[in-house]
Amino acid sequence: MFPEILKKEASLIEVEKDVEDSSLRRTHSKQKALELSIKEGALSNVSSNVGSSYLTPFALALNASPFQIGILSSLTSLIGPTSQLFGSKLLERKSRKKIVTTFVLLESLMWLPILALSYFFINNIFSSYLSYILIALYTILVGLGGIAYPAWFSWMGDLVPEKDRGKYFGLRTKIAGFVGLFAAITSAFLLDFFKTKGLALLGFSILFALAFTFRFSAFILFKKQYCPPFKQKPLKELSFFSFISRKDNYSRFMIFNALFYFSLMIASPFFAVYMLESLKFSYTTFIIVAMSSSVFYLILSPMAGKFADRFGNLKLFYISTVSFALYPIFWIFLKSPILLIIFPQLIGGIANVAFLVAFTKFTYDSLSQQERATGISYTHVMIGIGMFLGSLIGGFLIKYSSLFLSLNAFFFIFALSAILRLVLPLLFLTTLKDVKKTEKLPPISIEFSHPIKLIYSEMSWFKSITK
Repeated sequence: MFPEILKKEASLIEVEKDVEDSSLRRTHSKQKALELSIKEGALSNVSSNVGSSYLTPFALALNASPFQIGILSSLTSLIGPTSQLFGSKLLERKSRKKIVTTFVLLESLMWLPILALSYFFINNIFSSYLSYILIALYTILVGLGGIAYPAWFSWMGDLVPEKDRGKYFGLRTKIAGFVGLFAAITSAFLLDFFKTKGLALLGFSILFALAFTFRFSAFILFKKQYCPPFKQKPLKELSFFSFISRKDNYSRFMIFNALFYFSLMIASPFFAVYMLESLKFSYTTFIIVAMSSSVFYLILSPMAGKFADRFGNLKLFYISTVSFALYPIFWIFLKSPILLIIFPQLIGGIANVAFLVAFTKFTYDSLSQQERATGISYTHVMIGIGMFLGSLIGGFLIKYSSLFLSLNAFFFIFALSAILRLVLPLLFLTTLKDVKKTEKLPPISIEFSHPIKLIYSEMSWFKSITK
């Protein structure tokens, strides 16, 4: 599955040339670590795509209600980021590598009790409570991953040369994403095969066993990966409330993220439920539609990384805000899997790549080495609060909106989310500034009287900004 990952791409070689340290040995160790991180990213993404991607279908198979899906999404959205606070504090006492390896190992092991829930359901053991047990187990799994994240984020920040971060993370995302996408689609065919035999729950158990295997393999790679020396100094003056009340560029960025994810999560947890319960998609159709935006994301991610390196992050944030606002509107009117892939999923891919590349670069650009782990933890707490409230309100509206509206509950939250996705983030996005000096976008000449010249002009302009 991974032969292509073992080959060095030209982009990776370029990044490795920019790696510097006080000795040739440590320079070589950093270069090797960048290669290992790409392999680790691929393994971790496979784990996520055969595990986490199927949590909602698995919950529905355990007879969970849409409201319980909302609870699952809201709790994990809150616990994941808040656990990062504990992870950032651990940096004052433990090494980054020790934190990451310990909690990635524990995270991988959590897939084993999750897969055991299929056995309990088949044998009618605690069947009425299995949905809630799943919520508890997966919340713990997400929390363990959250503890590891600040240390990993800080670790990678010291490995990747500053000027190449967009390029490297774009490459890492592309490779990890294509491998994970192949795994997700293959898993869907496997799951549908078991479903036709009346053994869907056995299929889920196999997928979660694979999720454990690949995440455990990522743990092994983390053990081999070089970690530069680092000591986190206690930052007492950087308490959560003092950090967010500084009224500087980054504190406004944190509030922007909270509002953005709040508006996003009113609808996001329920697209899967809508496909499986209202549109009656098979698992294969569901995963192909759901993952199709990832294809567009992966194709565009290297270009987005280069774009951010040259022209800054704010332009990508504006693209993502408008694209995310358009995304749920298409789901109200389209039901065909092909049309869903062509329109909302393409826009979703553009939105995701623009946002995630800009988010990563903006955070690295804005925070010093000592602030990085703490700052990203606090940012994810704000994101978690937004996601928690958004998912909770979305779940409440799914369950109760029929009492005061005749409109389809799914359509109502899709429309509401679309409005909020455009309005709320713009309140703070307009107040942000790029930290690094960036180039101005080249002008584009538009010749409406000459269609051929117009097309050629736009293609030339697009090529110039993504080269």
